[in-house]
Amino acid sequence: MNMKIGLCTGFDGAAMAREAGFDYIEDTVGAVLKPLEPEEAFLPVLEEIKASPLPCPALNAFVPAHLKITGPDANLAALETYCATAFERARRAGVTMIVFGSGGARKVPEGWEHERARAQIVAFLRLVAPEALRRGVAIAIEPLNTGETNIINSVAEGAAIAREVDAPAIRLLVDSFHWSRENEPVSSIVEAADLLVHAHIATTKNRLIPGLEPEDFAPFFSALREANYAGRLSVEASGEKTPETLRTARALLG
Repeated sequence: MNMKIGLCTGFDGAAMAREAGFDYIEDTVGAVLKPLEPEEAFLPVLEEIKASPLPCPALNAFVPAHLKITGPDANLAALETYCATAFERARRAGVTMIVFGSGGARKVPEGWEHERARAQIVAFLRLVAPEALRRGVAIAIEPLNTGETNIINSVAEGAAIAREVDAPAIRLLVDSFHWSRENEPVSSIVEAADLLVHAHIATTKNRLIPGLEPEDFAPFFSALREANYAGRLSVEASGEKTPETLRTARALLG
């Protein structure tokens, strides 16, 4: 596999990440694009991007928890406005990938039908996909484990939604932590190979930086290899980020 390896960190961690051998950083939509804030709040970030020793092509934490995608409080008009701002600023910032985890925003409220919530997610993605495509942004659906949210908890479920939306901008991410926590098979990744555009990695037990606790990543890498995946892989993990821990992680990831 010929993957670019990144680190989820802010611009203040970019220099250390570069020195450890990482290719890029991945920050959050809120921190970089500031879609809920005026233009004046975003402009200083553009200067940070220009000065950063590493590019920031991908962002996660797409939709804040208070902007509900499912349930009776879902507001497609508000979501459309938020996303339009995010995508236009992403274009200006050179961001081409936004990760759709957003467990709080997509969580199915108690008493709300799961299928109805699923339909709301599909409607949301269909609504925002054309604008994302126009701005050169891919949205990667991230399956999250059941401890974090109660919908899109498997790679297969994420792939099924992406296929139903059927839009070029709507793709799929696989995260080793969530994938392993849900005991998903290698086949789940292989069968979604045509949709995969991004990946995350961390240890399964405590979601730490690779190398900070024992972990056999062989099944995960075997699945990516069988899927012919050659995109980006970001370390999205806890644990102290020091030159030593980052160099160790980068070496483990090849």
